[in-house]
Amino acid sequence: MSDHLVPRRVLLAGATGLVGREILRALLADHAVTEIHVLSRRALDQSDPRVQVHIVDFARLPSLPRVDEVYLALGTTIRVAGSEQAFRAVDLEANLAVATLAAAAGATRAGLVSAVGADAQSRVFYNRVKGELEAALKPLFPALVIAQPSLLLGDRSSLNQPLRWGERIAAPIGRLVSPLLPGRYRPVAASAVAAALVRAVPIARGLRVLPSDELAMIGH
Repeated sequence: MSDHLVPRRVLLAGATGLVGREILRALLADHAVTEIHVLSRRALDQSDPRVQVHIVDFARLPSLPRVDEVYLALGTTIRVAGSEQAFRAVDLEANLAVATLAAAAGATRAGLVSAVGADAQSRVFYNRVKGELEAALKPLFPALVIAQPSLLLGDRSSLNQPLRWGERIAAPIGRLVSPLLPGRYRPVAASAVAAALVRAVPIARGLRVLPSDELAMIGH
């Protein structure tokens, strides 16, 4: 039996976000997925019997059920978080806490929603935090797929997020100039990022980093 047809139990953190909700949809469409354990701060409107929603405090996580793979899509902005420390608590500390417990619960494969420019040595705070998380995850899993999207395209109207005027302006401009940009800087649909991860993680071996253009191609 090929790897992508082997029954899988998965864990997802960040299912209420732009990419996370698309990951959940992609997992629900994958008939090899037998269990989906969602870690969330609030209840989800989800009726599929494969989905179990665990309401948690990410700063005090309980032990997790046995799983085969984990998808990490927790994220915020400094504006929403309110400070660099609060941003770091979500984007680095919460994701890493989930990953550590998932590995202890048997997960050998992981998919991470990171960002273009992620670099643990970057002088840019946002990029540095993203890079630090990538570096921290590498020893935890035999197979790790890191998505590094550029500008994310998608409908944020139902996410109850403050309007990001920069993204509102950048999205249409980005679509126009996308063919002129290097591949890793091209805007990509959140749904493509999710689809690419759900396709790549089950067959991953070692470390695989997917920039925007590859995410768009795989997730098309």
